[in-house]
Amino acid sequence: MSRPVLRVAVGIALGCLLVAPFALAEEAEDPFADADLENAAEINEVCAGCHGEYGQGGKDGEYPRLAGLPAAFIARQLDLFRARERENLAMVEHTDHRQMPDSDIRDISAFLAAIELPSRLPPVDETAADFNAYERLMATKRIVQIPRAEGDAVVGERIYDKECASCHGRDGLGRERDAVPMLAGQYTGYMLRQVDKYIDKRRVHDPSDPDAEELLAAFTAEELRDIFAYLSILDD
Repeated sequence: MSRPVLRVAVGIALGCLLVAPFALAEEAEDPFADADLENAAEINEVCAGCHGEYGQGGKDGEYPRLAGLPAAFIARQLDLFRARERENLAMVEHTDHRQMPDSDIRDISAFLAAIELPSRLPPVDETAADFNAYERLMATKRIVQIPRAEGDAVVGERIYDKECASCHGRDGLGRERDAVPMLAGQYTGYMLRQVDKYIDKRRVHDPSDPDAEELLAAFTAEELRDIFAYLSILDD
């Protein structure tokens, strides 16, 4: 299998989440523009039980980060959960049509996409008269810093730039316009589990290409390890 072919597919396929045909690039209007964010805040109280108050995920990737992912991508995944086309027992009770109609999917997707999570706290003068210790403490709850993963990040950068950056961006932050998810800032353990699911065909990332999962399998375990080692330091 040639690397040029692989580069196109892996740019779409690699990582925790995959580009879905919910992309906005071809649409004349933003379907999330009229999202009800007050309703979304109420929905998020349920989501927060696993994914955190700010969509930050947790438990070293047992629950993925949702904050900052493209709204269209989040919506597509919720639709797949609701249709039982993406397996996840924890999501079953929350995503039937009565529990989560289309309007709720629109609202919570827009809400989560708008959340920005820094990877570090900005420097402050704690001796300043206006320093607020409580606000500083609360700000720490929004910090997401991915632990460095094992592997050769230098080699991983070279592979990533060649095979993945054309879709997910050189900074690993994806593309909102085309609903390409971020890889930087996502938990390594979660991404590795999703890669296994794609390879095992327990998830389908591109309905138009039933053989696309085999392209991920073309990477060696060492190459994947190095790529994820690189991604894990992009938020340093």
